[in-house]
Amino acid sequence: MKHFLVALFLPMTLAAQNMQQLNEQLGKTVLYGDLALSPDGTHLAWVQSTAASTSKQTYIREMFGNSPAKLVNLSVTGVRADFDPAWAPDSKTLAFFSSAKQREQRQLWTVNANGSGAKKITNLDGYAARPRWSHDGKQIAFLYIEGAGGGGPLMAAPMTTGVIDTAIHNQRIAVLDVANGQVRQVSPPDLHIYDYDWSPDDKMFVGTAAPGPGDNNWWIAQIYTIDTAKGNATSIYKPWFQVAVPHWSPDGKSIAFIEGLMSDEGFHGGDLFTMSADGRDVTNRTSSRKASVNSFFWQAPDRILIVEYVGGGSAISELSLTNNSAQTIWKGPEGIHAFGNFPNFTLSKDGNFSAVVRSTYNSPPEVFAGPVGEWRQLTNNNAGLQANWGKAESIEWTNDGSNIQGWLVPPAKIEPGKKYPMVVLIHGGPSSVTTSEWPASFGMARAIIAALSTHGYYMLLPNPRGSYGQGEDFTRANMKDFGGGDLRDDLAGIDAAIKKYPIDPNRLGVTGWSYGGFMTMWTVTQTDRFRAAVAGAGITNWQSYYGQNLIGQWMIPFFGASVYDDPEVYEKSSPIRFIKNVKTPTLVIVGERDAECPSSQSYEFWHALKTLGVPTKLIIYPGEGHMFIEPKHQVDRLEQTVAWFDTYLGQNR
Repeated sequence: MKHFLVALFLPMTLAAQNMQQLNEQLGKTVLYGDLALSPDGTHLAWVQSTAASTSKQTYIREMFGNSPAKLVNLSVTGVRADFDPAWAPDSKTLAFFSSAKQREQRQLWTVNANGSGAKKITNLDGYAARPRWSHDGKQIAFLYIEGAGGGGPLMAAPMTTGVIDTAIHNQRIAVLDVANGQVRQVSPPDLHIYDYDWSPDDKMFVGTAAPGPGDNNWWIAQIYTIDTAKGNATSIYKPWFQVAVPHWSPDGKSIAFIEGLMSDEGFHGGDLFTMSADGRDVTNRTSSRKASVNSFFWQAPDRILIVEYVGGGSAISELSLTNNSAQTIWKGPEGIHAFGNFPNFTLSKDGNFSAVVRSTYNSPPEVFAGPVGEWRQLTNNNAGLQANWGKAESIEWTNDGSNIQGWLVPPAKIEPGKKYPMVVLIHGGPSSVTTSEWPASFGMARAIIAALSTHGYYMLLPNPRGSYGQGEDFTRANMKDFGGGDLRDDLAGIDAAIKKYPIDPNRLGVTGWSYGGFMTMWTVTQTDRFRAAVAGAGITNWQSYYGQNLIGQWMIPFFGASVYDDPEVYEKSSPIRFIKNVKTPTLVIVGERDAECPSSQSYEFWHALKTLGVPTKLIIYPGEGHMFIEPKHQVDRLEQTVAWFDTYLGQNR
């Protein structure tokens, strides 16, 4: 008995050592974000960090030549967090937000193009983001929540006590006079502004907005024009679904925007629309494309550069408004987008130069620049990192008459004649897409791919119906059908993978976060094919969830009505309805202050499994929201997940 315990203990110790090494490796990954290319295309700025750190610092580099990037020196010590660099129209000055010297409070700073002369130019009290210079260079606009925090529903929800809904802090457009430093708020106090753009003559803004509370009402936002002098707002377009990133045409006569079924603010995808500046002549420019536009740039009144998800990757195309034809300039497996959460692409004013952060599952991120599709590498900070996991490949299969795409990451080492367990990782959203990306981003949430591959697992990452990348009909295909067709697509993908690769059909696992967490809970109530599951920030009861979360407006487009008007459509997709079917051991993980998927949902699922005698464990991480921020929590979540799958799917079972 003593010798048996020793033999059992040694592999566990070795596994723990391997996990520690992987965490250290991925934690060293240098990440680049918030790219900003000067209008004249001569200088590039970005915010740089590492995967294991909360510090974010601004760098500037000349686009041409081999001069190294320069760190913008703010003469501060300790952790600093920079955000949202934006160039002045003359390309001589960079503005950006930084929390230097003030912990959580962001202030606006400026610095010369050569990295010198950094100075703080505001004394704000509240959340601030997305600075944008006026075309004449005399003003800087930004989004501002005076006297309150912000950041969106991904962040930890504040503690709420007392009378609820008595104070709504709307995010407004504020304008800084660069000459005298005065700040005035120009949008109405009763509207929450999500995104905006200056008109070419600097007399108007166009923006997406809704009455507060802001985190909840993005899904019912309309497009408004706002007079910069008078501050009055006029709704010019009420969409059928969600709208994002409206921008004026260069001549000021038109406005373009993205509209589609979107489940999360900042993760845009849909069709590209244009309309006249007064909201008339609304035209869908990409209705027939098997793609999802996520960003765009006006090049001329009749020409727009679009960035879109295609399959499980991205493409950059030039769209002619004369006949709505598009010519693809570049296509690749990466996830490229210029706006929203974690942007990684930028373009010069004339469109001749661009910069992009490129990475795949097997190549770490670096900054590239040049004409679109003719990029050369500018940075080399991750040259020492090696992918110790298997080489990813795109796979395709068919189901219910549709072509489905996914990514498959094999084990790091494959021995002939041996079969391996496989874990299916279902993405969140559901309006989202899994692209090829180095597994150290989004707070190391994707590190599970590397961790399980190095532990001898296949990883399947499907893009079933409901995903971006195949047009709006495909994205809308799971409306009123959560867990129906998309689960069939996932199961068909498993069958396709088993036919092609040495996968043990008796050692399958499933995991996911957010909608992927719901799908994990749902999957184990619908089939016994899986021997282990890890449900992250999931939803077990759509009926109770409707009244618990802080973003309930998102549910109406997907379910067709409120839970009070059509409770049956919510019930039929609720895992709790089928909870007695579950036999799969399930680990349940969630953040204590998750506003999008409250911890009560995870508690309910865990409580049911525990009552029914199904092996289960619940971990609630203190202070965390929907996106984990604390590095030690990110690492522990990863280690707990791998340990759970090793227990039930491990190589010796």
